[in-house]
Amino acid sequence: MGKGVALRPHLLKEIQRLLCVNHTRKRYQLLGGAGSLVPLCLPSSFHESIGSMKNHDYIRCIYRRFSTMPKSKQESLQQLDLLSFIQSTVSKHEGPSHIWLNGILTKKNIFKKEGITLVLVAEFFQGSPSTHHDLFIMLEKVKLLQQRYPFLQVMGYQYTTSPILSKYDYTHLLQRVMKEYISFPILLSNTNFPKIVQSPCCIIFKGPKSPITYHPKEVDQMILDNVTAIKDLKVQHMKTLGFMHTMNSPWQKPVEVFKEPYLCIPLQNLFLYFPGCTSVDETGGRIYISDSNHNRIIVIDAHGGILDSIGSSPGFEDGDFENAKFMRPAASLYHADEDCLYIVDSENHAIRRADMGKRIVETLYPATNSNKDSNSLWSWILGKLSRKKEPDAKSDECSPNSLLFPWHMLKCQNTLFVLNCNLQTLWVMDFHSGTLKEIVKGFSNIMEICGHLILEKSNILKQVPGDLLKRLMDNNISLEGVPYAGLMSSIATFQDDMIICNPVGQEVLKFDRKSGTSSTMKFSNFSVLGLPYWVPFPLEQVCATHDTLSELNVDHTENFALLPGRVDIQMSIEIPKSFDLVEPLSESCIWRQARGAATVVSEAESSSTSEKVYTAQQWYDELDHHTFWAPETEDDERQNSPTESSTDVVLSSGPSQSVTPEGTVCIGCCVNTSPGTSEIIISAALYLKLRKSGDAESLEQKAAKIVDNIDPGKRGNKEMLVSHLLATQRDLESLIVSRPLHVVLKFECPIHPTSEDNSKEVVVTHSSLKLNVSL
Repeated sequence: MGKGVALRPHLLKEIQRLLCVNHTRKRYQLLGGAGSLVPLCLPSSFHESIGSMKNHDYIRCIYRRFSTMPKSKQESLQQLDLLSFIQSTVSKHEGPSHIWLNGILTKKNIFKKEGITLVLVAEFFQGSPSTHHDLFIMLEKVKLLQQRYPFLQVMGYQYTTSPILSKYDYTHLLQRVMKEYISFPILLSNTNFPKIVQSPCCIIFKGPKSPITYHPKEVDQMILDNVTAIKDLKVQHMKTLGFMHTMNSPWQKPVEVFKEPYLCIPLQNLFLYFPGCTSVDETGGRIYISDSNHNRIIVIDAHGGILDSIGSSPGFEDGDFENAKFMRPAASLYHADEDCLYIVDSENHAIRRADMGKRIVETLYPATNSNKDSNSLWSWILGKLSRKKEPDAKSDECSPNSLLFPWHMLKCQNTLFVLNCNLQTLWVMDFHSGTLKEIVKGFSNIMEICGHLILEKSNILKQVPGDLLKRLMDNNISLEGVPYAGLMSSIATFQDDMIICNPVGQEVLKFDRKSGTSSTMKFSNFSVLGLPYWVPFPLEQVCATHDTLSELNVDHTENFALLPGRVDIQMSIEIPKSFDLVEPLSESCIWRQARGAATVVSEAESSSTSEKVYTAQQWYDELDHHTFWAPETEDDERQNSPTESSTDVVLSSGPSQSVTPEGTVCIGCCVNTSPGTSEIIISAALYLKLRKSGDAESLEQKAAKIVDNIDPGKRGNKEMLVSHLLATQRDLESLIVSRPLHVVLKFECPIHPTSEDNSKEVVVTHSSLKLNVSL
């Protein structure tokens, strides 16, 4: 045995010498250990310097390590190497061989024994048309898993020859993230893992154990509970939340699941954020615009005047228009006999129905749990925090045979035809009951059933000039001779015009079929929309302080030391010089919040009464009843009322102005303060557009000004956002944006002073603050 071991190096050297001359006409060098042979790359200059070997045609080859280990073991080690590489990148946004896009993966549970990470390996940009279909399918399944398992960490990975992206790459990536609503982070790296980086595929890592890899043909298995790693962790997760389920709570999708794509956060402040679909009510003169990524339906008239808005924030909730919630509403269909609008709620895998007369939204499919026996306070709180209703136990919401990410909707007699975005799945439903009758796969099979309806919708676009269609091409799908089939829900005829939603340019176009001219729809009456949901703090987070405020860009903050009492606040906001106010600021677009020892007084109320905004703050009324409430009789007033100081205390952080100059907006606020500390937060949405200037500004300069306005906190990549605006190929001076305003005022108030004549009499002060705020 010892002699055999001693002879092994000699034999290997002999094998190496023979391979240099005879094996595949390449030179090999022994590296590492026994059984490892690596082709040696030789430069051409070195070839010429070897006289005795000129008869051999040496070629350049790539280093490759051959191993005697089994193939399965090699693949497992290489996959674990990918996991180690991901682990080495999570601490830095960008490194010498990687860059994180659309956020960064968190370290929490990523490599713990009980943690699970799903990696989608794909070409998120620079992808070929042949891989687009497979990527679309994989994205749907991954997003579904992300919804079903909130504890599952999801990320994307793409190999590239260089981590540096061009402007085109950035623009393409942003458009894909916006279109597919990708909320998970994407790791871009030039580190290659050839055994596993076969785009697209999904790899599920459960701690350090061997991963599970799924390719497009196997992807349906991902949405079944036979994925052992996820199933086991789901059981553990449910045990930790067991107290919630024992109370029959409707909690299914925690708030954390509903995350906006980080790459597109600044684009929220565009007036329209991926307007995907439209429908019309010609008799009533109403046009319905699906502002998909703003999770709402905007109702306008023929001139662009906003009549109503359906939906308030992302989620899944029925109710009146102000409280109903959607997740990326898509196609809609108006039914005149019922005066109802049928809506495809894409990310909720549902069909909703909006009664336009009653202004009520209800769910047609799937059937929701109507059990209202649980009336406990805890169930009510969880119901408010939840953004997803509990489906009926009989309906399998996440089954492959249910409605999954629908987008288009057509109607023929009493049948609804619902299709997904890439037109490869058709769901046939009963129009009145919402019962799912049949599921059809494959575009050719779909055309046999409702091809005439698809052709009818798509052929309308033949009237549109080619240059206009080019602006819509990013959302185009042409299948088997049906041109622009992917745009069939983005168009509708309205009298002599054609209404076209342009999700690339974030606009709605009106095309006159008689004259052949098109124009961008001019919107007005923005006060109907109120304050956008992403601007103020949600009610359930109003008690948070540092963490909540740190996520927002605060335009102005100031501290004041005042005596307790009434404080009148007048703010003069100077809008950016390069922008014009589209409409005067409406009260419906302002939100005032008081926290601590203060309450907000409605401007419409007199000084003798006060309307409180939050129930949790109303107890301050009881504590300060003797201070702020006016007595009913003169005798009571003489005996019990506090003494009001005869001189107002006027504090100003800037020059006082009696007349509001052009380019400024005024906001008033009145609060009652008590001894202690308090904080007033004033939020508003200003609708602006670029001021037309006689200067010869380039498109890049105009786009840069818009980006600075919609992203005051500098959370996005400016160069990428500018490239995106330029790629829309639209008139940037007609682009309407909302500029969020956040002002934080902090008060420190001592105890109430007492009267000199009577130590039991409390002196109430009346202060005024005048603030100048520049955006």
